[in-house]
Amino acid sequence: MPLFNMSKRWTAKIEPEKDVVEALSKAINLNKVLTSVLVQRGINSYEEAKRFFRPQLSYLHDPFLMKGMDLAVKRIQTAIELNQKILIYGDYDVDGTTAVATVYSFFKQRYPHLDFYIPDRYTEGYGISFMSIDWASNNDFSLIIALDCGIKSVDKIAYANNKGVDFIICDHHLPGDEIPAAIAVLNPKQLDCTYPFKELSGAGIGYKLIQGYAIQNNIPSIEVERYLDLGAVSVASDLVPILDENRVLAHFGLKKLKQQPNNGLKALLEAYPDKPEFGVNDIVFFIGPRINAAGRIADAKDSVRLMTADSMEDAKKIAYQVNQHNIERRTFDQSITEHAFELIEKDPSFIDRKSTVLFHNEWHKGVIGIVASRLIEKYYRPTIVLTESNGMATGSARSVEGFDLYGAIEACSELLDQYGGHTHAAGLTLKLENLSKFIEKFETVVAKNIVERSLTPEIEYDVEIPLRTITPKFFSVLKQFSPFGPGNLNPVFMSKNVWDVGDATIVGNNHLKLSLTQEEGGRIFKAIGFGLGEHYDKVSQGISFDICFTIEENHFNGHVNLQLNIKDILFK
Repeated sequence: MPLFNMSKRWTAKIEPEKDVVEALSKAINLNKVLTSVLVQRGINSYEEAKRFFRPQLSYLHDPFLMKGMDLAVKRIQTAIELNQKILIYGDYDVDGTTAVATVYSFFKQRYPHLDFYIPDRYTEGYGISFMSIDWASNNDFSLIIALDCGIKSVDKIAYANNKGVDFIICDHHLPGDEIPAAIAVLNPKQLDCTYPFKELSGAGIGYKLIQGYAIQNNIPSIEVERYLDLGAVSVASDLVPILDENRVLAHFGLKKLKQQPNNGLKALLEAYPDKPEFGVNDIVFFIGPRINAAGRIADAKDSVRLMTADSMEDAKKIAYQVNQHNIERRTFDQSITEHAFELIEKDPSFIDRKSTVLFHNEWHKGVIGIVASRLIEKYYRPTIVLTESNGMATGSARSVEGFDLYGAIEACSELLDQYGGHTHAAGLTLKLENLSKFIEKFETVVAKNIVERSLTPEIEYDVEIPLRTITPKFFSVLKQFSPFGPGNLNPVFMSKNVWDVGDATIVGNNHLKLSLTQEEGGRIFKAIGFGLGEHYDKVSQGISFDICFTIEENHFNGHVNLQLNIKDILFK
């Protein structure tokens, strides 16, 4: 018997003003259901709708609006003129490695004295390390371009300056009180940076850097656009809002991924079903985990080598290794997740706790963040999973909607040696002897600050519709709302009093397959409810129920049909 009841809250989005919907519906000749979804997303005018439905590369902002861009481009030009060695440096996750692949590939086409560096997850940890600065200095690198990290590395940059190694920092994380004394710092989140869009990914900042260099040196824009596929992988994997520039980068990057991906991504995709077009989920569930796996299990440099491979022959060899890393990662992930479930289900005290903190000294450090996310899915509590590394307890934390995880960890800082992150995800390191104190302190902080509604997962739906609203024309417009992701999620609809026509079945790992209708003799819709097998008994009795769902295309054996992807079922 599970300890936790994972029933979900259904919440309707605020209904937009009728006159605004009416005016926009007439202006763009669109039905009012989809127009209301647009207005809910802040699109109120013909011009805003045009930019939303018809992204253009010309909508990308001038890179020189970003504070420090002129200094960054000038320092790179000086390095090239003086034949100085340049090191492209980035974090070991998807965003960091795609950023490095983008900037390294661009400059490698134009300058030979170049190399890249990815810190080791286990010996160096996240971000810029003293070890990497020593390596750069010992190997005569005069300039390091740091991507997806560095905004809080005040001491590391000071150390590099003393060694005569210059830094350009390209980061998108929140700055601290002090900005590192680098030659240039590119980060739109700096308080005095007036760049129009603040939510670029790390690779997005890297893209702006090469865009700025290309403009300054009269390099055709097509030479920058060849890296849009890497930009899309970064935007999708790092879960940045798919708005403004990110929407443009994702839109055109997904097209390039389908039509002309770089050798490494093409080699990875050979193991993926052919589709008419790619979406964000194809990156999130297939490409991203494989690129990440190298850094989790072996060496993240493999991911960069894959994405910068000059030939398909080389790309295929590296892709094979990366896929093997991913298989190994999945094995660790599954076994540790099952062990974690077992520990929770065996301990009745968990039912009264508002947080989940688990430690085991033999869990693999590279997958504990994934395991934390799995525990959130099942138990929906602010969660920390820890293992032992170098004699310390080190771990990853994940939060639930509406709870400031970083603030809760910061409140326990006297027990920690190191921590960092943001509201929804964080990392931390502490002495083993402080572990039990930390677990209790963290529970106390969470229990005091979390509101009850944050302990129940929420499904927020856009609008209630009758099933007959869903026509091929309706769906063809809905598809143009993509690419979907944070800030522009796939619209969720709600329909009442539907029933299965008699062929409900359980498929795969507890998934519910249905054929639904809402009126006698009405159209029948194929539907799938992932993980909703527990509803089979009631559904198969012909009982009517309400559903929250998204609408998607199902591709199977060369056939394409509309399918409702059911997020939850509610019986009367």
